Amino acid sequence: MSTITDPRPSPIAGVWYNGNKEALASEIDEYMNIATLPDLNGEVVAVIAPHAGYRYSGRTAGYAFRAVRGKAFDLVAVISPYHQFHPADMLTSAHSEYETPLGSLPVDQECLQMFAESVNKSGAAGTLSTIQQDREHSLEIELPFLQRALTQPFSLLPIMLRSRSVLQLEAIGKALAGVLRGRSALLVASTDLSHFYPLAIASKYDHEMLKQIEYFSPQGVLAIEEQGRGFACGGPAVAAVLWAARELGATKARLLHYSTSAEQTGDSSSVVGYGAAAVLRPE
Repeated sequence: MSTITDPRPSPIAGVWYNGNKEALASEIDEYMNIATLPDLNGEVVAVIAPHAGYRYSGRTAGYAFRAVRGKAFDLVAVISPYHQFHPADMLTSAHSEYETPLGSLPVDQECLQMFAESVNKSGAAGTLSTIQQDREHSLEIELPFLQRALTQPFSLLPIMLRSRSVLQLEAIGKALAGVLRGRSALLVASTDLSHFYPLAIASKYDHEMLKQIEYFSPQGVLAIEEQGRGFACGGPAVAAVLWAARELGATKARLLHYSTSAEQTGDSSSVVGYGAAAVLRPE
């Protein structure tokens, strides 16, 4: 896999989130400070977090990352959708680092190569393609939260998905688990929920989707969208992460927070839903 040695420049700092280092750190810390979590009764293997601008979804994201605040991981696999068109079903960054106002995060080239080899070998997972200077927000938006929540430097395994194939996503999840097994690692699934429905309808759809996550059902996450009963733009990322977490010994998912854009805009006629959850392995 070819690698560009310069950091990926952020296309969204100063727009989707604060571009000032000190202000950004303070804002993220406050989102995590105000999050009150239930007793999770297990080791956090993965979190599911929204990816809208912090003005809209930062409060809910704070719950997801509060679940890992103060913890240390060597590697974080961030799995997100890729919102623009691309002929590949699965993408990663061609850059050696991701840059945010809080500093640069190195891409773990060894793990990325292992993952690429694993998906190629599986036959069902497809091929991992690289992209440079992408404008995808849904992966990057999680990084400043990770930089503030975790207590030691970590490297990234960044994966962006376009596929909605059940067989392919299960194979991707198992390939992720194979790379992460035995490592000090965290999975992050990046997703928003329904888009642009009136609040009452959005809430119905969103709770159906969140129910499938709490059921720890990657098949359910994909099926209810296919059936038109719930929606998540990062549903494939969630499904892949749930399959990976299951392979790594996780047995349950816990919903931590739900909100909509209406709580910030006051407009309930057309809203976007946001959810946060933790995926847990028995201690």
